[in-house]
Amino acid sequence: MDTKAIFCFAMLSAVAATPAHALRPFDGTDADVAAPGIMELEFGYAGYLREGSQTSVIAPAAVFNLGLEHESELVVEGRVRNRIHPEAGMPRTSLQDAAISLKQVHRPGAMQDAAGPSIASECGILLPTFAGERTGAVCTGILSQRWGATAVHFNAALAKNREGDWERSLDAIVVGPRFGLARPVFEMFASRDAAGGYTNAALAGVVWTVSDKLSFDFGLRKAHSDAYGITELRFGLTWSIPLHH
Repeated sequence: MDTKAIFCFAMLSAVAATPAHALRPFDGTDADVAAPGIMELEFGYAGYLREGSQTSVIAPAAVFNLGLEHESELVVEGRVRNRIHPEAGMPRTSLQDAAISLKQVHRPGAMQDAAGPSIASECGILLPTFAGERTGAVCTGILSQRWGATAVHFNAALAKNREGDWERSLDAIVVGPRFGLARPVFEMFASRDAAGGYTNAALAGVVWTVSDKLSFDFGLRKAHSDAYGITELRFGLTWSIPLHH
């Protein structure tokens, strides 16, 4: 294994925040990137979110992954939150979680059809929004490995969140073997910040692979934070689009 790649991942894992968003329907991501000249659209066409007493529809949610040269990828993302019964002072509709980042594969491995684990990083800026979200930054170390038809992805992240606090998180994803067109998927996530805030979450879902260019997904996410309980339903698709022929 390349020493530089090991050092990069170890440093990120040691401090382990808001994870990278580049794999539906998860909070975390894998150690892979789109091929050069390919754009992967991760589109959440319907979502239900209940945080405490607040119920919202999340639609649309989009992540654009543009494959670049040298095993890298540009990631742009955001989602629209539509509150059903907003509290006083809250907007009914707002853009949230806007971010731009660069993902880089440091060690090609199982995700690139090579031997051993794949190691990558994704670092970026959390963008300000009209909803009042402030700027932040996040960097995530990613390790992926395959055992037979099962893939496992580990994420460890450090962020300066939008409230100005340091935040660290760990995330583990399991993608099970295929049954027909479907694969069962599972995720565990935990985050802590310097102000005492925390989130613990679990997700279970299914990914239906229609072709090597199109898949659909469903996920049920249950979480508990320092402030309230969270229930979320996610419905979406991932579509690979060649930008040139």
